[in-house]
Amino acid sequence: MKRQVMVHVSGDSPPHHEGTRRPAAVLLRFQVTNHASIRDEQEISFIADTSAPHRVKTPVPGSTHHAVPVAAVYGPNASGKSNVLDALVWAGAAVHHSFAHWTPDQGVPRRPFSLRPDARTYPSTYELDFVVGGVRYTYGFEVDDARVREEWLFFYPEGSRRKLYERVTDDEGVSAMSFGRSLTGRRKVIADLLRPNSLYLSVAAAQGHALLGEVYRWFSTCLRSATDRDFRARLDYTVELYGADDSDGSASYRSSLRHLLSLADLGVSGLAISDPDEKEAHELRRIAGAVRGVVGDHVQVDATPSRRVQVEHRTEDGVHHLGLHEESSGTRTWIGLLGPIVTTLRDGTVLIVDELDARLHPHLADVLVGLFQSPEVNCRGAQLLFSTHEASLLGRNSRTELLRDQIWFTEKDSRTSGTLVFPMSDFQVRPDTMQNLEKRYLEGRFGALPHLDDDLLAELADSLHEPAGGGGAPHRSDEHRGTDGQGALTRQRQAQAAGAA
Repeated sequence: MKRQVMVHVSGDSPPHHEGTRRPAAVLLRFQVTNHASIRDEQEISFIADTSAPHRVKTPVPGSTHHAVPVAAVYGPNASGKSNVLDALVWAGAAVHHSFAHWTPDQGVPRRPFSLRPDARTYPSTYELDFVVGGVRYTYGFEVDDARVREEWLFFYPEGSRRKLYERVTDDEGVSAMSFGRSLTGRRKVIADLLRPNSLYLSVAAAQGHALLGEVYRWFSTCLRSATDRDFRARLDYTVELYGADDSDGSASYRSSLRHLLSLADLGVSGLAISDPDEKEAHELRRIAGAVRGVVGDHVQVDATPSRRVQVEHRTEDGVHHLGLHEESSGTRTWIGLLGPIVTTLRDGTVLIVDELDARLHPHLADVLVGLFQSPEVNCRGAQLLFSTHEASLLGRNSRTELLRDQIWFTEKDSRTSGTLVFPMSDFQVRPDTMQNLEKRYLEGRFGALPHLDDDLLAELADSLHEPAGGGGAPHRSDEHRGTDGQGALTRQRQAQAAGAA
């Protein structure tokens, strides 16, 4: 069911600071229920609760608040960090694809929380607050396996909440729409084209609705993601930007990409891009034609070969080229991130990176986060949401200062095994310990760390010393483990929230 906006802002718009520009797209809040490991309602907010003169400050329209440029999600393995980010990516993809790509008999390809009886009978809900063209919006929807059960869109001209539309779908798949006065255009024509499993926002964009098309484009073009699954696409995108013809204004992109290649100190001076081998291209076209001859046009077959990419290394002996496959995984990871990073910074949009520290040196991850924190580099208010295990980003030796309103944690609920999401700002931290956030995190003061049971380690040692046929020493009983059914991290978190630490 639809929810009221959780970002409470009021008052007059603050004046722009000198040198700042209002960005085209800002994410303020994301809320999700029943997605993958997320069982109950969880939320991440980008609204700043502290003043930080040395980081980017993006004003929230109609308020005295600002949005933070970076949010980091920490937590142990299997706690749901990636699923929090995946839920946001999925919501954007649903808006982008529900009308064009979800077939009528496909239903809704969602991923509900499965660790409870009758799991698929529970709906999943997604809601976002964001800014488009200087106006704040709240958009959300609720889905089950078959249909969009509810959908809503509100906006806040001059700070007051007004309805654009609301939708409720019954069990027969019939949607009842109600519209606000501010939404003009072919509202009923769009409603007549709705399928039970398509979003009204998706249909409106396909029909060329001006206002709703602008909101739709926030989801389709302003939410970029970087995960292992899309690495090849990201790499191709970086190559496309780097090798584009200067006539289309891409020279500045290539300059930015070169600077980032050099900044990483990977020994890379540039990329050499050449057209694909003609024999390879011919073979791909032949294979694609054969596949289409068997399955017809129901399956799209991409017969476009990738351009060949070599990495340039400049030494005292001249420029040397290595194939991308010859580079380290860290170098390939960095190159694959460059296209999304440059485009996000230049457009003032949102980049979502899962496991930022994977295959990157901590100093390089620190540099990447610093690009988004820097008012000089990030002049359009771009935002970065990432998950990580890299505790050094919280430490005294990091180049980037992440404040408490930018740090979020995930851990498993000991009762339901569902993901819990909570901010560091929930915890009381004395001013004289603010510079010891890394140490305090690793000590378990905020929870969100793996719990290693020393008794189980001892049992493992016993089992490894047993004869191959078994019959070794008896295992320790649970009553000697000292557990009470509640995770140690949860107890620590509760104690911290109460100010006990």
